[in-house]
Amino acid sequence: MQASVHTFDGTDGSGTVLLDTGRVLPFDGDVFAGSGLRHLRAGQRVSIVVDRADSEDPAARVSRLWIVGIGEGQPIR
Repeated sequence: MQASVHTFDGTDGSGTVLLDTGRVLPFDGDVFAGSGLRHLRAGQRVSIVVDRADSEDPAARVSRLWIVGIGEGQPIR
């Protein structure tokens, strides 16, 4: 699934993404650290995996994120 970066806190690596449906989903610094990326900017397109089957679930969060061709969303170990 793809989304756009909505917010990003460079100090702890946390942020939010905006799905094409308009829903905002959060991600933790661990997700960003596992992405292999160094920075994100608002509006940047990213590929994501959500920790719920339904991304509209109120408890849904981003569990992996990456930019196609960069990091390819290696799982956190």
